[in-house]
Amino acid sequence: MSTAAPCSRTASPLILLFACAAGLSVANVYYAQPLLDALAADLGIGTARIGAVIAATQLGSVAALLWLVPLGDRLRRHRLLAAQNGALVVALLGVALAGSATTLLLGMLAVGLLGTAMTQGLIAYAAAAASPHERGRVVGAAQAGVVIGLLLARVVAGAVADIGGWRAVYGLSAGVMVIAGVLLWLRLPRLAVPAASPRLSLPALLRTQPVLRRRGMLGLLMFTAFGLFWSTLALPLSAPPHALGHTAIGAFALVGLVGALAAARSGHWSDQGHARRVSGAALLLLLVSWAPLAALPVHLGWLVLGVLLLDLAVQALHVTNQSLILAAAPQAQAQAIAAYMLFYAAGSGLGALAGSALYAAHGWSAVCGAGAVVSALALVLWARTTRAGEIH
Repeated sequence: MSTAAPCSRTASPLILLFACAAGLSVANVYYAQPLLDALAADLGIGTARIGAVIAATQLGSVAALLWLVPLGDRLRRHRLLAAQNGALVVALLGVALAGSATTLLLGMLAVGLLGTAMTQGLIAYAAAAASPHERGRVVGAAQAGVVIGLLLARVVAGAVADIGGWRAVYGLSAGVMVIAGVLLWLRLPRLAVPAASPRLSLPALLRTQPVLRRRGMLGLLMFTAFGLFWSTLALPLSAPPHALGHTAIGAFALVGLVGALAAARSGHWSDQGHARRVSGAALLLLLVSWAPLAALPVHLGWLVLGVLLLDLAVQALHVTNQSLILAAAPQAQAQAIAAYMLFYAAGSGLGALAGSALYAAHGWSAVCGAGAVVSALALVLWARTTRAGEIH
């Protein structure tokens, strides 16, 4: 396949390939979450230490954002993805065959590194392959694939592990990624390396990209609120009077699928010049969502409504943020998306830490109160920069 410029309209099968590949890639980072008890029992890892498995994957994810994802602006994307996919397959097989805690942690570090690099690399690739007038639509579809992959990873891992054990999860995923890698190699357009794309430090990128700076701060606040909720949800649901099991608790995440699919449309609206309206509506919806979430002790139906509103708001703003950031940095899209995802990681981590501490000290109402405050701050930030004409 020869080098080609972006098509006037990206074909639906190609968009579907981007979405599916991104979803499969990110799922590898999250398969371990419902398998921790099985990993601990099989490899003799103490309960107090098993959390290191998740920490290793997240450390790999941050390393990917700092060092691997930005390579997409300097190397041919299809070759870079092929190399990362091959290395990811090896890492997955290494996890499946791990015989000790050390080899497992090293494997998880590699899976987090390569799974994240491929996921964000595919989003940047999708943006580069799309024409400017449809970039939001294409990025929205790819991001919907990421969210669906993230949410379904826990369900798939649990089901496969029940049938064939935790090692089967990673062995099966390695096989699936081989197939995905072949399809990506055969079907992705060969794009030229962007001209004049020097590697920028994070401070330099933030200094020269005001859209990244502003949208990154919105993303940080948004994902702080998101992390507050999802990091603590299992605590009230597993306690009386609900006393739900892990499977039932995990099912609430599937409500987010509806929000993810609905939010994919926000990228199209951004292409039509409505990014400001979408952002304001999403932030207002995020703030409103905490009212039904706070009513969880009253009835679980309120929780379902709150999850739907929260996920719809977060994904709509997330897609819009990425569309604007990628459009503003055509020569450094991979670096820009990596920098933005660092805001995401920081917000998610801050929310998780604050959420558990607030719940332990003051209960669920304090978590929801903090979420509402953070959401209000994001809305105020957006309103101020909008009035000043500073934000897209």
